Amino acid sequence: MSFFETLVALLAVAVFLLQITRRVHLPYPGILAAAGVAVAMVPGAPNIPIDPHTALALFIAPVLVDSAYDFPIGAARRMLLPIFVYAVVAVLATTGIVVAIGTMTAGLPLAVAVTLGAIVAPPDAAAATAVLSGLPVDRRVDTLLKGESLFNDATALLLFSAALNVHASGGLGSATVIKIAIAAPGGILFGIAFGYLLSRLRPLTENTVGGTLLQFVYAFATWIIAERLHLSAVLATVSSAMTIATLATVNDSPRMRVHSFAVWTTVVFLLNVVAFLLMGLQAKSIVQTMSPDELTRAISFATIVVISVIVCRIAIAFLFHAVVVYRHKRGGYLAPFQHGETMLVGWAGMRGLVTLATAFALLLAVV
Repeated sequence: MSFFETLVALLAVAVFLLQITRRVHLPYPGILAAAGVAVAMVPGAPNIPIDPHTALALFIAPVLVDSAYDFPIGAARRMLLPIFVYAVVAVLATTGIVVAIGTMTAGLPLAVAVTLGAIVAPPDAAAATAVLSGLPVDRRVDTLLKGESLFNDATALLLFSAALNVHASGGLGSATVIKIAIAAPGGILFGIAFGYLLSRLRPLTENTVGGTLLQFVYAFATWIIAERLHLSAVLATVSSAMTIATLATVNDSPRMRVHSFAVWTTVVFLLNVVAFLLMGLQAKSIVQTMSPDELTRAISFATIVVISVIVCRIAIAFLFHAVVVYRHKRGGYLAPFQHGETMLVGWAGMRGLVTLATAFALLLAVV
């Protein structure tokens, strides 16, 4: 089968599986990944190679733009501390635990262990919010998960890039330190400036098909240019989208907003479907390169990492909850979640596109 025929067949399978997940209220990413693994094991199944750098730009940039564009900035201002804890502190803590496991049990070099930790650290709110959408949950939980998902990607990818730079250079030199130090603030400033520039061009294409196309062009262009400048592509993309969204609420017509929303919702959903199916298809080529002993050790190591990551997030959720309760009793402004909502946040740690795309990138950069 050609690539196009394979893609059409996979999308047909995805449509069937998505109907099942919708009826039984299961997150679709895991089901699609499992379907990809099942297809990969069929004799004669195609091997579809994925360029890591293309995967990062193609799958992550549009998702970030879509999330940042609709992000409730006003509500998030009241949730800055929880978002910071989950988007930064939790990612760093999870990475640290994975580093300890990788260096002590698998003998991984420190830089490689950090890249692995950065890969598995950031959860994706898409699957979690899809499951929680039909439940009577505090809106602050939804805001927290969306804010965490938006900014933990930046934390994880900054760690990922820094660890790869250290691994490639053989140490933490002054040039590497400078590059890391300017990546985040430089990415934010570039994103704001680029977003403002693009917002001035949007009226020229208002209410046209070209206007929607321009949105995808700026999503990919922001990511690519930021990477070329060695800045944080994630922060540049997020800050650019937020800048454009702030100006668009004044300048865009209702017709343009409705049309853009429909197109972006479909495209982002399609990218999620394709990404998780392709991830599953990689299983066969990965397994074939490993001996039975290596495969057993890899599965054991992965199991330890998965359990540790789950336990770490739940522990952070309840530890932060205890701190908020303590502060609230003494006049703190932040009201604590209910215990059930805290447990939901603790379990809402499903991994998504960032984990997939960075895992693909790691194969090329380290192996």
